[in-house]
Amino acid sequence: MRRITANLASADLRKAGPSYDLPLAVAVLASSGQAPSPPEGSLFLGELSLNGDVRHTTGILPMVSVAREAGVKTVFVPADDGLEAALIEGIDVLPVNNLNEVVAHLRGERDLAPLVGDPSALVDGPAIAGSDLAGIRGQEHAKRAAEVAAAGGHNLLMNGPPGGQDAARQGDGVDPASADPGRGY
Repeated sequence: MRRITANLASADLRKAGPSYDLPLAVAVLASSGQAPSPPEGSLFLGELSLNGDVRHTTGILPMVSVAREAGVKTVFVPADDGLEAALIEGIDVLPVNNLNEVVAHLRGERDLAPLVGDPSALVDGPAIAGSDLAGIRGQEHAKRAAEVAAAGGHNLLMNGPPGGQDAARQGDGVDPASADPGRGY
């Protein structure tokens, strides 16, 4: 057995969280000849448990979005995060349950089918009729932030001058769960 050192250069880039587990494991397996090298333009995201299961990774939506902008063609994500990641168009999202699935796919022993984005799969209830972001003119950045927050089930704090409540109320149609009066904006 030989020693392997993984260097996460460069030092000026922030590197935190468990999302490096899966890519490091794939790199070690490929460099040691235990698995083929991944295809060009692939990205691996996910935390590994001690038994090799790929666990949920926080922030998957922005990571996949940035990957697409960087030219990545295929992203391997935890199966629990697959539906959320598939909301990003223009990139193949392959959900994986464990490291063995990834290695089997790289070896050509198992085919992983890309997920197709379906926003309705992430919503628990029906949309509220007549209440969506279509009635708001301009404010493209604010509308995009509301969409991303709703898609990921994240909180959203809106701060501004009077009249902004109309925009906040429109969020009920984007995220029906927000229609709960106890939840509020």
